[in-house]
Amino acid sequence: MGQRHGGETAQAWAALGGAPELTDRIRYTGPPGLLPARLPVRELARATVACCALAAAELTARRTGRPVPAVRVDEGAVATAFVSERHLRIDGRAASTFAPLSRFWRTADGWVRTHANYPHHRERLLHALGLPATADVADVASELAGRRAEEVQETVYAAGGLAVAARTPREWAVHGQGATVATHPLVTRQRLGASAPPRRLPPLTGTPLLPAAGLRVLDLTRVIAGPVATRTLALLGADVLRIDAPQLPESQDAHDDTGFGKRSTSLDLGSRTDRAVFEELLSAADVVVTGYRPGSLDRFGLAPEALVERRPGLVLARLSAWGEDGPWGGRRGFDSVVQVATGIALVEAAADGTPGALPAQALDHGTGYLLAAAVLRSLTEQAETGDAQFTTLSLARTARWLVHGTDRDAPPGPAADGAYDPAHHLRSTDSPVGRLRYAAPPVTFDGGPTDWATPPGLCGTDAPRWRDG
Repeated sequence: MGQRHGGETAQAWAALGGAPELTDRIRYTGPPGLLPARLPVRELARATVACCALAAAELTARRTGRPVPAVRVDEGAVATAFVSERHLRIDGRAASTFAPLSRFWRTADGWVRTHANYPHHRERLLHALGLPATADVADVASELAGRRAEEVQETVYAAGGLAVAARTPREWAVHGQGATVATHPLVTRQRLGASAPPRRLPPLTGTPLLPAAGLRVLDLTRVIAGPVATRTLALLGADVLRIDAPQLPESQDAHDDTGFGKRSTSLDLGSRTDRAVFEELLSAADVVVTGYRPGSLDRFGLAPEALVERRPGLVLARLSAWGEDGPWGGRRGFDSVVQVATGIALVEAAADGTPGALPAQALDHGTGYLLAAAVLRSLTEQAETGDAQFTTLSLARTARWLVHGTDRDAPPGPAADGAYDPAHHLRSTDSPVGRLRYAAPPVTFDGGPTDWATPPGLCGTDAPRWRDG
């Protein structure tokens, strides 16, 4: 029998509004010592996956009329899934990850980290530094060596790029955004709009049990955290349609990792024709998940209140880097730079003081599983209330939980026979882009799915319609 849940699981489940006694349904198995770090990354990873699996099991019970299925969290599967982008192979080729100009740089007074994976971010970074488009790592290093980290951060931000000065946890705590983040819980959930009748979901039939079957999800997210959430909802049976703007194409390699079970289309919401298509999709949607900066989609009528007015009873979930408010509430951000701002990089620094990183993009993956869990819990609650539900999470809040809130002293799970081998948690399938090797989903419960129904397709090429529409 596996180990029971630790305190970090109870914390996350409480933040999601779940009944505390349900955590007794969770057991952990697998080898100890995975995702090693100074900070409790293992504890965060297994707690977020456990809560997501428990939320799926809870919704399954609601739709079957039976007790909540048991949840067993395999820590080897969790550790493998938290670095899924590193395990991905496309016809044997490793996926592209960080670009050469996405890295730490020594400045005159400390360190700064830049993010330049997307071409437009690279162009803005070089423009802000006064460097030509042909500049390489040596050119950027030379330029930054004589500049202050904070000055680089603000100059690059003003140009629409991404650079963040490294701070200690104490320095982040007194920073305006750090102080703002500290006033919010890990997960915020609220009801929106006028009262609506309870949501009536048909009973589940057949196997595996798919608690999100029959639900339609509009996925307006990018990179890792949001796509991990919607990838999980697709695993659980939802019809997930991802929408990207044609002027901001996504990396196909990134989509090959997070596009399982989904379809992907391209719509320009600034176009009258495409906007009409979106409104038609919205009129039949059950869930909308967004992962852009707070307020950035409002001009398209996608503010939460506006969406609920047009589609009462929606479940809304919004992910951001820095949070909903504060001086950085409107800034762009990714896991790597949030780690730097919040003190994680310096906590994980090398002996020579060079900033470090977590063994996984754990803020992204962990927040993604919490986001999926929040959607599932909202759907369960709607069976009683029917009211529109709005949830927000942020990478910065998850970072604060990692640094200050999780239980570092939680005992390890029981050792498995033999050493950890990620190959046990990898699968292969053919896809439109070639033969894929990928990490198996870590979210499992008795009777539930063990893999996605379909592989990812070519990003942006699916028709903008629901599967059964």
